[in-house]
Amino acid sequence: MARFLAWFENKADVTDPVLKAAIAHIWFVTIHPFDGGNGRIGRAIADLALARSEETGQQFYSMSARLRVERSAYSETLEATQKGGLNITPPLSWFLAVLVRALSDAETTLGATIRKSRFCERLSGLPVNGRQHAMLSRLLEGFEGRLTTSKWAQITKCSQDTTLRDIADLMRRGVLMQDAAGGRSTSYRQAP
Repeated sequence: MARFLAWFENKADVTDPVLKAAIAHIWFVTIHPFDGGNGRIGRAIADLALARSEETGQQFYSMSARLRVERSAYSETLEATQKGGLNITPPLSWFLAVLVRALSDAETTLGATIRKSRFCERLSGLPVNGRQHAMLSRLLEGFEGRLTTSKWAQITKCSQDTTLRDIADLMRRGVLMQDAAGGRSTSYRQAP
């Protein structure tokens, strides 16, 4: 652990910082200094090294969260690394591929957050009633299935007439739009 920490904290080390994060993770998990929690600490070390590599003080992605999603492949990769020789190229390649997926996850999350923020900005000057607010919040959070008048009425516990007035009001103001299918299949979605 002393050698690991000396290397990890060495400011003069010229190892690429992203590769250093991967190597630090592999090295710590291989040392396995504790009875439990080594994986969690190893992932935290990787996140710390990645945050340091960016020199921004902000990190919008989580390597450890992505590794939890890919838990079985993560375990298999670590096991193969520890039972193999000294060649860590395959786990480094795997780590970098996971990092790309973590960045993609962050991009998706940030995109959704920006869309929600812009939508909320657009609504900030528009008065909406409680039912409209509740349904718009659900749409922003990822409404399951299609939004129909019957679902609106059921969720907001109001009549079909009130539902139609709420939806028509939001459509008139450009907040909602009707999907292409009409008639009994009429559904609505957030306007772009």
